[in-house]
Amino acid sequence: MRWVDVKDSLANFWFEFRRQKGGLLGIALLALLVFVAIAAPFITSPDIPQKWKLPWEDTPKAVPPVWYNWFAGKQLAPHKEYTFNDIKLLVNGEDLGGGMRYYKLEFTYDFKYDVPPTNIIIKGINVKLQDINTKANIIITVHRPDGKSIEVYSGDLIEGMVIQLAYDDISRNNIISWASQFESQKDLASIVPSTIDVMKVLFAKAQPGILVNPQPLKGTYKFDIEIYTFNPGDKVDFNHMKVIFTGRTYGYMGTDTMGRDIWAGLVWGTRISLIIGISVAVLSVFIGVLYGVASAYFGGWTDEMMMRFQEFMASIPTLPILILLASSFHGHVTLGIIVLLLVIFGWVGIARVSRSMALQIKEQTYVEAAIALGAGSGRIVFKHIMPQLLPYAFAQIALSVPGAILTEAGLSYLGLGDPTAVTWGQMLHDAQAASATINGYWWWVIPPGLAIALVSLTFVLLGTALDRVLNPRLRRL
Repeated sequence: MRWVDVKDSLANFWFEFRRQKGGLLGIALLALLVFVAIAAPFITSPDIPQKWKLPWEDTPKAVPPVWYNWFAGKQLAPHKEYTFNDIKLLVNGEDLGGGMRYYKLEFTYDFKYDVPPTNIIIKGINVKLQDINTKANIIITVHRPDGKSIEVYSGDLIEGMVIQLAYDDISRNNIISWASQFESQKDLASIVPSTIDVMKVLFAKAQPGILVNPQPLKGTYKFDIEIYTFNPGDKVDFNHMKVIFTGRTYGYMGTDTMGRDIWAGLVWGTRISLIIGISVAVLSVFIGVLYGVASAYFGGWTDEMMMRFQEFMASIPTLPILILLASSFHGHVTLGIIVLLLVIFGWVGIARVSRSMALQIKEQTYVEAAIALGAGSGRIVFKHIMPQLLPYAFAQIALSVPGAILTEAGLSYLGLGDPTAVTWGQMLHDAQAASATINGYWWWVIPPGLAIALVSLTFVLLGTALDRVLNPRLRRL
């Protein structure tokens, strides 16, 4: 075929296709999905697949997305992280004499919410001690917007130390002791210290009831961190320092019970879904069309044998067999094996339709003329019959993608998918295992389900539009 003819065919196809509004919407959605899949390392982080199966340390566990505050009755504090670049180093190793040195850091936190963070984590202060028996000392003081100050922590500082103000006994006792001055003896007698949320107390108004029913004190809080070392050879490195205000909301889609970012899972799941859906659809359609054309062309006992085998494959209950086969891999089914299993059972229906269409094309005059001229079987099949089935093949590829994606999601949901891959089905499986629906973690369940529906809708729109545009041409042959 000449390039001019190809160009005219494409122009005619686009003229017809752009009249299909659903098809144009499908193209737009597909372009968006492809962009998200390609840009996944840049939209989120390139190491998401490697760390997905591990608990995330610096993120809150099972919290809703930030935009949940738009609909909530109380404003929940979002997650916030400070690095050393966000912290002021006011004093850097001032010599106090006798080998003692003094460091002071300062940062502020703008609290404008009804519910404070669940924790404040200070980590990454690397201390190298000349004498391990002489520890460095750290003091953390909070200056509140009402003018009151609290020394929330004071103790030894060692290498690799992580201070969690919400859970450390020293900080809890300091905060509760400070707040106790505002409570009556009667109320103090009825309070169980272990049940107190000290973060709510730290960010509460200094008034009676601060331990029982703390009311938020909004404003700017200033945190001072003072460090003392006692030997000339002690070294302190702040380059990897982090201060984490563990939020009650996080990111665009919240987190799961392992602290994993749901948004990151959705983005990376787009790549896996497209790879599985498109590869299964293309391979299934190619095998099915080739099988059906070969059966129709050769006819006779070959056709009988091929169709009996096709009917045998069609009679197999696909999903139960897929579950049985996947479970035989002892819970570790790679994506390649999933694609192979889906292709094995995905070509059957396509072969039957292709055979019916090929039987009609086989009787056309130009095919008989090619046979009379001595053309080989391969040339007739691939040059004269197969090209006539391309419109059907393209439409079927688009329509087969949703089925492949849903099947993979179903296997992963049952715990039979690739446990090392970030897929939407695997996310739903993890949500089910953690009883996300019962616990009210709707942000963990609804987004993956909607993502699967969106991809399915995209290819259904494309397949329907292609069918409307291409099938009338096929029927005129």
